[in-house]
Amino acid sequence: MEFEDHNGYVQLFDGKSLQGWDGDPSIWRVEEGAIVGESTLEKPSANSYITYRGFTGKNFDLKLEIKVEKGGGSGIQYRSKTGVPWLALRPGQAQPNLNWMDTGLQADFWYPVSPRTSTFTGQIYSENTPLRIIAWRGQVVHMDPGKPPRLVANIADREALGGYVRINDWNQYLIIARGGALIHILNGHLMAVLVDDDPNSPNNVSGEIGIEIEGAPSKVSVRDIWVKKY
Repeated sequence: MEFEDHNGYVQLFDGKSLQGWDGDPSIWRVEEGAIVGESTLEKPSANSYITYRGFTGKNFDLKLEIKVEKGGGSGIQYRSKTGVPWLALRPGQAQPNLNWMDTGLQADFWYPVSPRTSTFTGQIYSENTPLRIIAWRGQVVHMDPGKPPRLVANIADREALGGYVRINDWNQYLIIARGGALIHILNGHLMAVLVDDDPNSPNNVSGEIGIEIEGAPSKVSVRDIWVKKY
């Protein structure tokens, strides 16, 4: 699948405005043809998301370019929804604005601020659900109804796949979603696969697309966002 092939795709970002996108304006902006989210030490952000309101889907190919700088983490939300009470609250912490909080599947992308976070990019993650990390980078995972995720194969060494992640530079992310099959490809390399055969799984739903920023300092930039619905 050629990354530059946009036949049958719809562009979700015009490169000039946040038309159709919904997020905290103190965090998200357009800069040099990209959607940019930034969290600083002076004004740190907890998890924050910007969601595209013009698309809802279950079966699609999603292509985009992403760059994370300075630290922290990001991810591409898909099959997601807003308005769900947030689970990861500190004692006494109030619920955030749930219109700007995404719950659902995520294609992770993290700055390597530690050996642990350097392994996150490419994995299949379930944001704001008990599932959390479903398939680590380098894994093929299967889920049956009523059973926990099960590793069925290894794609490649997790650390070796990390060598294809471009730090402080643009990365091509491709997400393929077909029924219970989910595939993450980064810079042309297969990162993670999930096959979820549970029809009642929170992974097997239609939903929106969004972008996350987490941690401070951190700067995430996303551009060339295209989706092809099936």
